[in-house]
Amino acid sequence: MNRNEKTIEWIPDAAGLLYPRRCPVCQEAVEERGGRVCAVCRTKLPYVRMHFCQRCGKPLLLEEEEYCRDCRRKEHQFEKGRAPFLYDKVMQASIAGYKYGGRREYAAFYAEEILNRCAKDMLGWQGEVFLPIPLHSSRRRRRGFNQAELLAKELTKRSGIPTDAGVLVRRKKTRAQKELNDQERLTNLKDAFSVRKGRVPYQNIILVDDIYTTGSTIDAAARVLKENGAEKVYFVCICVGNGN
Repeated sequence: MNRNEKTIEWIPDAAGLLYPRRCPVCQEAVEERGGRVCAVCRTKLPYVRMHFCQRCGKPLLLEEEEYCRDCRRKEHQFEKGRAPFLYDKVMQASIAGYKYGGRREYAAFYAEEILNRCAKDMLGWQGEVFLPIPLHSSRRRRRGFNQAELLAKELTKRSGIPTDAGVLVRRKKTRAQKELNDQERLTNLKDAFSVRKGRVPYQNIILVDDIYTTGSTIDAAARVLKENGAEKVYFVCICVGNGN
């Protein structure tokens, strides 16, 4: 980030001018020149609107509320986080295509939407680095890539904030969080992460993941980072769950 200009800028890539991009909503080729999503499909995207939780970024129904239900009852390890989309059926299908369907090109679209919708908040955080939430080595081998790391690198291309995928390590293979209740999520993630070289060389960190629901994964990673030298930890992701 350029501290003097106080802005986050990015340069669009030219890949879509040579090869047809697939729409992250309908999976079909995007007809609009240089576009990443079909014009009709863009109207289906579940953007998080103006009124959202001031801690995790989940959308809120009541204007008088400042925090979502989860953030009112939990003491999180992170400072704040944001996402451009609500995790509904449209985004569930899109992210499934990204993670399991070989649509790695969707990362560029997600990164642009994060910056379009969340750059103002990110600027205030003054993050030094993007740290992607790591996958266990066995899961990464099976999938072929880490979706959070790919997303972080696309954010780096567009913002200038570097990505460091070598700080956090996934120490144990955990169960999918969506299968578990709150207490099981905490147990599942206990000692799941560690810091590779003992101390974290950054003070203000932005974690990157695909989906935020209860915050258990982000909290577990933030706790380890702060125990090893980080001062403030924020996060960005593609989608958040409902805040009510």
